[in-house]
Amino acid sequence: MNADHKLQKLVLEALDFDPDIDCSRIGVGVRGGIVTLSGHVGSNLEKRKAEITAGCVPGVRAVIDDVLVELPGRTQTEDEQIAEHCLEELSADQAISLDRIHISVADGIVTVHGDVDHEQERGRIDAILSKLSFVHRLVNELVVKPPVKAGFVREKVRQALQPISPINAEKVEVETMGTRVILKGAVNSWHERGLAESAARSVPGVTSLDNRIVVL
Repeated sequence: MNADHKLQKLVLEALDFDPDIDCSRIGVGVRGGIVTLSGHVGSNLEKRKAEITAGCVPGVRAVIDDVLVELPGRTQTEDEQIAEHCLEELSADQAISLDRIHISVADGIVTVHGDVDHEQERGRIDAILSKLSFVHRLVNELVVKPPVKAGFVREKVRQALQPISPINAEKVEVETMGTRVILKGAVNSWHERGLAESAARSVPGVTSLDNRIVVL
């Protein structure tokens, strides 16, 4: 994945993290560190927040805000209809995980970005969307990232905590969802909590981490 693709992913994650922004209606393009936002939002405040959020992502050199504010009663554009149809087709296939996939449409050109577990899933998505008559052209920017194994992450966490608190090392629970890791359980200090998180983040392939460990 080149630098622009990595930056695009970081911007999408930042937009998705803000509950006041509906990132499903915002497209993100990156070229040379310059981010272009497109799509529609429900208010000027949401438009402004999306621009600020994208601009705060490390590595973003500039933001071009082409997002339009959708007025009440406005009918959908053709591109929005295409995006909805594409998502409907993909959601009908239970083998495809939509939570890691983003679609943007401009003038009938559909761009799919995000990551998948296997090359077969990438090809499956390509096949489903390519056959749709209303898709003028398909750009598949999906990256294959094998799922992280919970056992490997758990061992890394155990090794980090074992010298300090062997009991807590065994109590930390690890769940994985593709390349996302969730930590649960309880430890005795914030230091131990931080060690567990650092150990999990050090595992190759981990793209995001949700640390739910509580400090007793």
